[in-house]
Amino acid sequence: MNKKNIFLWTLYDFANSIVSIVFFLYFSQWLVVDKGVADFWYNIIFAVGSALLLLTAPILGSIADKTGRQQNYFNKITVLSFLCFLSVSFITLFFSHKVFLAVLFFLLANYLYQFSFVFYNPLLHLIAPREKWGRISGIGLGANYLGQVVGLLITLPLAGGTIYLMGEAGRAQTFLPATILFFVLALPMLLFFKLPKQKSFDHKINLREEYKSQWGRFKELILDKNMKFFLLAFFFFNDAVITVSNNFPIYLQNVFGVSDKLKVILLGGALFTSIFGALFSGFIADKIGLKKSILFVIGIWVIFLPILGLNTNFTVFMVLSILMGFLFGAIWTVSRAVMTALTPKEKLNFGFSFYTLAERTSTLVGPLFWGLITYIFIDFGATRYRIAMVVMAVFVAVGFCLVRKVEIKKVVA
Repeated sequence: MNKKNIFLWTLYDFANSIVSIVFFLYFSQWLVVDKGVADFWYNIIFAVGSALLLLTAPILGSIADKTGRQQNYFNKITVLSFLCFLSVSFITLFFSHKVFLAVLFFLLANYLYQFSFVFYNPLLHLIAPREKWGRISGIGLGANYLGQVVGLLITLPLAGGTIYLMGEAGRAQTFLPATILFFVLALPMLLFFKLPKQKSFDHKINLREEYKSQWGRFKELILDKNMKFFLLAFFFFNDAVITVSNNFPIYLQNVFGVSDKLKVILLGGALFTSIFGALFSGFIADKIGLKKSILFVIGIWVIFLPILGLNTNFTVFMVLSILMGFLFGAIWTVSRAVMTALTPKEKLNFGFSFYTLAERTSTLVGPLFWGLITYIFIDFGATRYRIAMVVMAVFVAVGFCLVRKVEIKKVVA
């Protein structure tokens, strides 16, 4: 086990989380609130990004498996994502009237950012022995949540106007520092991370043939019923968890009328406990096994979401929000370790391309159901959000039932 590689891999997770949390929080508000663009068009950005991933991620993942060039692709995609985030930063600061251009570069930046995980996540298989996958996955995810906390703390005075750098004031001030910090902290991974020597094959790649055979390779991948059931399960429980996460600020506003300052405090508290959830769950998963761990975590979510939705006491809700952070850290740590265990080594990048796609597709389906529920029950006022929260537990329960069908072997070929 190469400790230097593990440190660099973890540092990258810390770095990318800074830029992701800042753009997630402030670009939406810059676009919708500051520039008056409809929410619908903001959500279209993610829909288009998901479509691009569907068309490209499995192909490049498969090519990486055949050629052994996953690190090369990972480095290039990271640099391209940095350049796109940098472009958004300069446009919002100095050419803020060019909204379409900012949206275009943000779409590309977000697409490339998500694409990088097709190659980043499988590296877990190569940098640590199987008996430590849960632990190392937890350390990486813990660093991710710590990075989000750091990103919030660094940019809060910039967004609030306490600190001014240059160009347009307000939320646009946050993007450039976050982007630069992301690249500075990601650079060691790009320069010094070295994989164990991999087999390199001089495959002649024909893109047309790759696209033709993509469906066949996917069917071959899910011939393993464990992989099939887990990807389906991941889609359902991740669908609910991401939807709850994305709508958490709106829930706070419309159900409890929480101020922006208190929202940041609650979000920061949840992110802080996510660190412990990631670390603790990774350690426990290595001790008691991945299947027991993921069933336990998903089972808690099934019970937790109805309690969260039905609770009417705000003090209790604050406590539950902090506990929810722990569960966020746990579920994504163990999920990544399970996917690593189920995916054949020779198909890691191709397999994780569909893991990433399942995650991204959730950002389309989950919000659609949440939106329909809040629309259908519009006459119920704030109660409609409680109903939506409880319904999300049904998605998690479906995921729980599917995971029960998964067998995780002790040794993976």
